[in-house]
Amino acid sequence: MNRHAWLKSSIALAVTLAASGVNANGLSINEQSASGMGTGFAGRSSSAEDASTLFGNPAGMSRLDRTEISGGFATIFAETDIDNAQGFAAGSNDGDMVPNAVVPFGYLVTPLNDRWHAGIGIYAPFGVISDYEDAFQGRTHGLYSKVQVVTLQPTLSYQINDRVSVGFGPTINRISGKLTSQPLAALGSNAEVNIKGDDTGYGFNAGVLVQVTDQVRWGLTYHSAIEFGLEGRTRFSGFGTFPGLDGSYDAALDITMPESVDTSITWEMDDRWTLYAGGTWTRWSRLDAIEVENGGLLAPYQPTFGTIEEDMQWDDVVSWAVGAAYQLNPQWVLRAGFTVDPSPTNDTHRTVRVPVSDRKVFSLGAGWDVTPDLTLDFAYSYLRESEGEINYADYSADFRNSAHGLATQATWRF
Repeated sequence: MNRHAWLKSSIALAVTLAASGVNANGLSINEQSASGMGTGFAGRSSSAEDASTLFGNPAGMSRLDRTEISGGFATIFAETDIDNAQGFAAGSNDGDMVPNAVVPFGYLVTPLNDRWHAGIGIYAPFGVISDYEDAFQGRTHGLYSKVQVVTLQPTLSYQINDRVSVGFGPTINRISGKLTSQPLAALGSNAEVNIKGDDTGYGFNAGVLVQVTDQVRWGLTYHSAIEFGLEGRTRFSGFGTFPGLDGSYDAALDITMPESVDTSITWEMDDRWTLYAGGTWTRWSRLDAIEVENGGLLAPYQPTFGTIEEDMQWDDVVSWAVGAAYQLNPQWVLRAGFTVDPSPTNDTHRTVRVPVSDRKVFSLGAGWDVTPDLTLDFAYSYLRESEGEINYADYSADFRNSAHGLATQATWRF
């Protein structure tokens, strides 16, 4: 077994940002709006239906006539099937490694005058909780992962004229995480590596919304890259065969979450039907490799474990989605969507911490205007991934992921 492999997988904290989200691939999650989820986020940059447009396209705030508060959450039920597993370590491959997760979000948007709107939003752009069984055969490369990223976004939009609006909002992003692995499992040892780290990173979201005709809107949104410099502790325990290694050490990791560009079209065909189509480009090639620095190690271990590089070799991807909404009556609107989201990784570089493959997502949703001042939105999505291979020197298996997502959202206007 490569003596570096266990530490590479263990202290690369950022790679544990696996997508437990129902719609987005790579490290992202998409659950920032129940109204958008119903159409598979096909019109995210152009629909501007409620205050959640603050994330989808900040320029869309200009379409809101009154102060709005939108808030809700999505619950994700994920499943993983593991087949054809082989490895040096003894163990099991149950595959039930993603606990049920809840993703909350909330937004406030208010008009300042005829041209300016202001808003603030809080949401989760990245996050994961993965927990393999204690005897997982691939625990050399990952056993437990928990990462949470929370973003706060104050935002302004400006209505240039009757057709064009723009919006901008800086983002304040807080990341924290913990992960564990058992790097000597192939030798029958329960020695464990435990990593904790956190940081605050800054970025921005900007968008433009154009009313092309009375029935057609086009939107473009840019989500900037976010640089994180995580600092925390690496704790080694149970490494009796490595004298002086057990203990806690400073750990530092620099990583950049990639920028993305989202564009979509909303076509209000008539009083009943609205169609959506959109695509998102994400620069996942930023995750070419991840380098972790450990300080305070004793001299015998410093040359080997002081700096560790995790090879990722991810590729840029373009996902796309189509959707439709049908106004059943003045109170109810029905939604549906279909999303295709390629994986940034492949059978050569896929890891047990991020075992994602190409995705297809089917979505349904509904909106209910309870009163002119209160709307409730509901959405359901089903995600199915293609089978993907894990190919380490000491562990290999076929992974297939699926997930169900339920979201609800309430919007108050006053």
